[in-house]
Amino acid sequence: MDQLIEQKVANWLNGAYDEETKNSIKQLQQTNGDELADAFYRNLEFGTGGLRGIMGIGTNRMNKYTVGMATQGYANYLKKSFPSQDVRVAIAHDSRNNSRFFAETVANVFAANDIKVFLFEDLRPTPELSFTIRQLGCQGGVVCTASHNPKEYNGYKAYWDDGGQLVPPHDKAVIAEVEKIADVNDVKWSGGEANITIIGKELDEAYINMVKHLSVYPEVIQEQKDLKIVYTPIHGTGIKLVPQVLKEFGFENVTIVEEQAVPDGNFPTVVYPNPEEKEAMSIGLKKAAEIDADILCATDPDADRVGIGVKNTKGEWVLMNGNQTAVLAFNYMIESRKEKGLQQPNDMVVKTIVTTNMIDVIAEKSGVKCYNVLTGFKWIAELIKEKEATENYVVGGEESYGLMIGSQLRDKDAVSAVALLCEMAAYEKSKGRSLYRKMLDLYVQFGYYQEDLISITKKGRNGQQEIAEMMEGFRANPPKELAGSKVVELLDYDKQVKTNLTSEKITLPKSNVLQFITEDGSKISARPSGTEPKIKFYFSVKTDLPSVDKFEETQQKAKAKIDRIITEMKLT
Repeated sequence: MDQLIEQKVANWLNGAYDEETKNSIKQLQQTNGDELADAFYRNLEFGTGGLRGIMGIGTNRMNKYTVGMATQGYANYLKKSFPSQDVRVAIAHDSRNNSRFFAETVANVFAANDIKVFLFEDLRPTPELSFTIRQLGCQGGVVCTASHNPKEYNGYKAYWDDGGQLVPPHDKAVIAEVEKIADVNDVKWSGGEANITIIGKELDEAYINMVKHLSVYPEVIQEQKDLKIVYTPIHGTGIKLVPQVLKEFGFENVTIVEEQAVPDGNFPTVVYPNPEEKEAMSIGLKKAAEIDADILCATDPDADRVGIGVKNTKGEWVLMNGNQTAVLAFNYMIESRKEKGLQQPNDMVVKTIVTTNMIDVIAEKSGVKCYNVLTGFKWIAELIKEKEATENYVVGGEESYGLMIGSQLRDKDAVSAVALLCEMAAYEKSKGRSLYRKMLDLYVQFGYYQEDLISITKKGRNGQQEIAEMMEGFRANPPKELAGSKVVELLDYDKQVKTNLTSEKITLPKSNVLQFITEDGSKISARPSGTEPKIKFYFSVKTDLPSVDKFEETQQKAKAKIDRIITEMKLT
């Protein structure tokens, strides 16, 4: 074990840490030196979104001390940023193991720093935290969650006064303050309990009322109130609000997947509690087939991501991917508002740069401005703030199963998304078709887009370096041609340069993302994770779909093209 790790271990054994923690360290010293080294070889990084890591003892783990030190740094920055105000923060947590403990730790540290704290009485969906920050006029907020990560993980997402996650300059400035907290003795752990207010039902009611007003066609729901909906919260927080919201919308035939209805941080029925994973959706799909449902909806543990299943034209249950779900949602909000006379000349929609360009085409042909931002809903929130005086935000989303409908909160929201997706299913049923058939009709109308995603993990301490070398390799030697089509544009978001026949400035903030655009409209994006030793490659190819009956043939050709690109880029 190197000297730096040994010094960190010694600091914890001799410092102001509890005896249980010290005993756990001593036990690892005797039984598992590798695990001890991994727990201490670095400090768990407070990134631009907050903390996320495996729970346990050590500087590289989620525990009372790493959470407390991060909160002290954030508290210091809030007080510096709002010197003439009584600073207020809202705190929520999901169903993960230790989430309540971490939320109470965060609340106690903020309160000890003379900050007014609004702590939810029990677990709540992450989007309700964003809504609450705005509703209660808070300057910041924290939700303790690791989203859809495996059960060993927990995390901490930090928010600003607009209800969005931290963006420049606040993100880097908070990180700088957190890094100044060098010792647990720098943390104010207790003494401000009177500053904590417990909140709950009153915020639920305000949030549900807000979501109800997002409905575009309540009269269609009344006609289709018996729409057969199957819903699973995958052991998470969605159970707190989704059934109530569906009831308020007017849906009367909702079946909850009982095996996954109880919040449980061990996620006993799944490996990954993520609606992107077919395995996590398998019980819901079985239930949907059993009762011949119209739609299956699922939310992840903190209820900010939504996945849906529908029947295809053969009556088989299939899962829609995040791009397809986003296309359906964007198209519905644009199309239905236009039909009802609600569309405004300054309407805008927002998507991320790795999300399907089919949305850009739909928006353009409908006369609605579509903006593209960096990956992450914090950038959608930032754009809304920038444009809210002059433009009317309608819907935003990204391919990773996130949607945000309306501007009353500033983070992805699976609760309202479930309600609107069910409304879409009801609307299409009233027209005699399914959401799946609607998707095919949109492909015929606007072009067929096939997307795929591969994620490459490089484990160990060298993982991040290997990923950095991959990115530099693509920068130094970008592909000249992919799947027989010439690469005509290279977008480097880190250098903020778009290169085609000439070079253009990219106006978005810096980000370590590369995109290759081919002559025939294919788009390939490379993006390393900010929190894990992982790099994601996003693929999108476009072709025409002459008619619905040609769908399977067209799809197979598009998939084969993506496979060829993956091979040519040496990613397998």
